[in-house]
Amino acid sequence: MLLRLAYLGVTNAFAMLRLLPMGDRGKDAEILALRHQVTVLERQLGGDRVRFTPSDRAFLAALLHRLPLPVLRRVRLLVRPDTVLRWHRDFVRRRHAALSRPKRPGRPRTARSIRILVLRLARENPQWGYRRLHGELLVLGVKVAASTVWRILQDAGVDPAPDRSSSTWADFLRFQADALLACDFFDAVTLSGARMYVLVVIEHSGRRIRVLGGTAHPTASWVTQAAKNLVMDLEEHELLDRTLIWNQRHLLHALREFEEFNNSHRPHQGIANARPLHPLPTPIDGPDKLCHRDIRRHDRLGGILHEYRHAA
Repeated sequence: MLLRLAYLGVTNAFAMLRLLPMGDRGKDAEILALRHQVTVLERQLGGDRVRFTPSDRAFLAALLHRLPLPVLRRVRLLVRPDTVLRWHRDFVRRRHAALSRPKRPGRPRTARSIRILVLRLARENPQWGYRRLHGELLVLGVKVAASTVWRILQDAGVDPAPDRSSSTWADFLRFQADALLACDFFDAVTLSGARMYVLVVIEHSGRRIRVLGGTAHPTASWVTQAAKNLVMDLEEHELLDRTLIWNQRHLLHALREFEEFNNSHRPHQGIANARPLHPLPTPIDGPDKLCHRDIRRHDRLGGILHEYRHAA
């Protein structure tokens, strides 16, 4: 509409310039011709109404609204003078509404520190949906609406949790790196010509090599015993914190870790995002104060579970 209105203004400005060289007699003749054409148009339309576009209405209203009403009533128009005045009132009302409209509709924009924190949590926890992220923010004392978290993710182009939580082999291996062992046999021939087989494992994360033994007859029972010896040596090692379940001891250890995480840190929607053993902290007064907070991540089970806390 604005482009159309500007076009009408420019074309009629040139038309006004064309009228400047004309004398009063020529202008009177053109006015009479135009009035006659309006009469012919009305006769052809019969009872039909002429359709004006919004830009046509705005232009006519701006052109004619300053004329006194008695003069306006004598002007030959396709509409009534009261209609032109109503168009002008509508035009002024819409213009005033546009100028009075706030620059940014709705609630004020969320603080940048909160947006950064939400996107960080979403990046480090692909399996967390916006409600889980909302609960973690409340645990940190950041009080925002769940809809705000959803809007931040949507504006940043972050897919919903089901679409971004699928684990690739690279992700799986990274989570399991501390517990993965690469095993291999290699053979060696002695001076007497005997062939010996050596069982070796290497820890994926630290590249530590462990030679489990050598034998001329690598039977199933010998390999089983070597593996048992290795497990007994590793059960006190930290690498079992993040792996598939190896044995009963590892299972109980993983369950204890999850129990502690679930009761002490994880927010639960069924109890208003509080934690079973701890209430929610007092909300931080002013989101901008997050800029000066050091929020650190504590990993459980080798990074499968994440806890976020303010640094002491």
